[in-house]
Amino acid sequence: MGKKRSMVSSMLSNKCPRCREGDLYVQKGVFPLRRMMTMNERCPVCGQKTELEPGFYYGTGYVSYGLSVALAVFNIVWYVVLIGFSWKDNSMWYYLGITIAMLIILQPLIMRLSRSLYISFFVKFDPDAKDNVYGAVEETNAVEEMEEVTV
Repeated sequence: MGKKRSMVSSMLSNKCPRCREGDLYVQKGVFPLRRMMTMNERCPVCGQKTELEPGFYYGTGYVSYGLSVALAVFNIVWYVVLIGFSWKDNSMWYYLGITIAMLIILQPLIMRLSRSLYISFFVKFDPDAKDNVYGAVEETNAVEEMEEVTV
């Protein structure tokens, strides 16, 4: 048995929330940008489905927005402490420029992190997930069969 990850470290490293070991994304980094959001269909370790339902990740826009606002607030705190705001020397405009540049540069990471956080809200950690690979697949298949019957 490998090292146990905490929930926070598994979210920050984009790991499966069920087993906290498998990668959510096909590629580890954000480059090339064209394929940065390509996710594994299932966790390679425990078999957990990564898209729980069609359109599941639409809610990540709210998480991404929250992370962006948190980053802007963090920037304003350190900027006021270290430099201070003043309309006379245009430091307010420097703050806005720094924050906008940071948000643009960090946007790929924020998007990936928001998906990782969002799926972690809905999938429960299972310490025995590696041993019960077929349990996740069977549960998913049963739900899909029920959806087919009700449609």
